Amino acid sequence: MVDPKRKRYLYVTLSVFSGIGLSLILFFVLYRLQGIGDALKTLSDILAPFVYGGVVAYLLRPLCNTYESFFTEILPKRVKKMSNGLAVGLSLVTGILVVYTLIIMIAPQLYASVLALWKSLPDKINQFLNWATETFGEDEELLHYFNTSYQALYLELENWAQNTLMPYITNIVGEVGSSVLKILNFLYDLLIGLIVAVYLLGSRKKFARQSVLLVRSALKPKWAEMFLDEVAFVDKMFGGFIDGKILDSAIIGVLCYIGCLIFKFPNPLLISAIVGITNVIPFFGPFIGAIPSTFLILIEDPIKALWFVLFVVVLQQLDGNIIGPAILGDRTGLSSFWVLFTIILFGGLWGIVGMIIAVPLFAVIYDTIKKMVRRGLFKKEQLELWEQYKADYPDEEPRVRKK
Repeated sequence: MVDPKRKRYLYVTLSVFSGIGLSLILFFVLYRLQGIGDALKTLSDILAPFVYGGVVAYLLRPLCNTYESFFTEILPKRVKKMSNGLAVGLSLVTGILVVYTLIIMIAPQLYASVLALWKSLPDKINQFLNWATETFGEDEELLHYFNTSYQALYLELENWAQNTLMPYITNIVGEVGSSVLKILNFLYDLLIGLIVAVYLLGSRKKFARQSVLLVRSALKPKWAEMFLDEVAFVDKMFGGFIDGKILDSAIIGVLCYIGCLIFKFPNPLLISAIVGITNVIPFFGPFIGAIPSTFLILIEDPIKALWFVLFVVVLQQLDGNIIGPAILGDRTGLSSFWVLFTIILFGGLWGIVGMIIAVPLFAVIYDTIKKMVRRGLFKKEQLELWEQYKADYPDEEPRVRKK
């Protein structure tokens, strides 16, 4: 038998050497932080097509599964093997056609609306000022406030055009060669990404089986089941939430466009595009989209701007209470406080992308922490605390893996 003292000394020696090794690694990482960052950036640029392809394949996967099930049912047995290939091709064509249709339908009108709005902006501001003068002409303080605000806004726009917009355009013209090169690189990465997406969609079931075999071979059965269960939950959370949110935002954009046509709001397509796109962002999306849209209507017709605010409130109530729950359901299980917290946190870290993925990402973190708390209470035999928690928050009970 090994002497306990020697065994203890061995553990101490290993701990010391491990601590020194980790310290050296940490010092090397901090000392070469810029070089490591450059290396990671180079690696991310190289793997950009695979990132694009992975995102496209992940978004098209539900559609691809639907097409495959359909072809499997209608095709004869002799050609059922073609179901996967037909589903991959048709789902990719469907995705490209949807994007192309949206660009063809929306982009020209958006450009025309923005250009016309920019050209008519001084006249619209004058019209708004005249309306304010006619409406509040007897109030000298309010009239002075409108005049001062108009002059300040006009000077601010003029300074922005001269000091920011013109130099920016000059830089764009001067760097047109590099800009064209960047665009070509992006298109090249996107084209390779579409090819990668075809391979990923075509081999999605094979990759899934290989991943399961790899996990089960590397981990004990208990931990493998827990890991696979958590991966399935992450996939359900991200896939279901993002796909559902895109569908929900598309419906809201269409309803907003119909409402703008009915109530004859100006720039209906531009406003509907803003409202629909910003609706992808949970919680803050309606406010982000309503502010510029209301301003666009305000400079055209202040009274209609008030009606538009009421229309947006009704539309968002319809989305929050009927359309959203019907499409998304209660997938996240997060309270309003945690939704607000996570959008501010991840939005500050990663911008718009962070705000979009914040809710499903934090839902996964939140669920993992609840499971850890539950397991810790069970180990310490403090079951009464867990029973009390379940009684206070019955809808927040963590998932229990089925054996």
